[in-house]
Formats: sequence, structure tokens, C-alpha cells
Amino acid sequence: MLKEISAGGLVVREGQVLMVKVTNLQDEVVWTFPKGHLEAGEGARQAALREVEEETGWACRIRGPLIASSYHFLRNGREVSKQVKWYLMAPLKKTGSRDGEEIMAVRWVALADAAKLLRYPSDLELLVAFHRRGGA
Repeated sequence: MLKEISAGGLVVREGQVLMVKVTNLQDEVVWTFPKGHLEAGEGARQAALREVEEETGWACRIRGPLIASSYHFLRNGREVSKQVKWYLMAPLKKTGSRDGEEIMAVRWVALADAAKLLRYPSDLELLVAFHRRGGA
């Protein structure tokens, strides 16, 4: 089994959360949160900030850790065990545009509506962790 570690951010401002629209491994279009693999020599915090900016065009600052989610999936017939370290983030400034290859769209969504767009249990867990923290 392959093991992967990724990091990402739940970017929140004024009651809204930043989401990305992608095509998953099953060729389905889904809304999720920005995340990606750690690069060589990179820590989870650095990777989370880099991935959020690359995928969304928003530079952010980390407000604190949220959760580490774990799940399994198949890629090319091989089982992958994935852990994602999630951080609560605040946007600082728009620095560019979304990653045009991986990301179909980026959008701010009202926190109250975000769960309706999500398909992955780990994404829903992230929202629950945020609300347990007090939503701030």
C-alpha cells in the first residue's frame, strides 16, 4: 500500500469558506478544499500555505491547526493510505489566479452552504472540527 501525506487549508473570511472545484480519480466533478502533497524538505505548514496559494491564487496565514484526516482510496488499481494535515487559515491577499490545470473553479461559499457541496466524509469532518473550535 502506498502512503501519502498532504496538507491543506480551510480558508475562512466573513462567514465564507474558500472552495475549489476539481475532477477526482473517478472522473467526477467535486467541490473540496485546497490541499496537496508535501515537497522534498517541506513541512506540513509550508506545504499547506503553498498549495492554497497555488490552487486558489490567495496568499494566507495560518491561524492554527485543525485536524489530521486519514482515508484510503484506489489509484490505478493500487490502494493508497492518505493523511492530510489541515490548518485554519485567513486570507491575506489575492496574488494570482487558480491553477488552470488541476482546478476548474475557485469560489467563496457561505459556511452554512459549504456542507451541501461536499462529497467526501473527510471534508465534512473538517467543517465539524472548525465548528467545534468555535467557528472562529
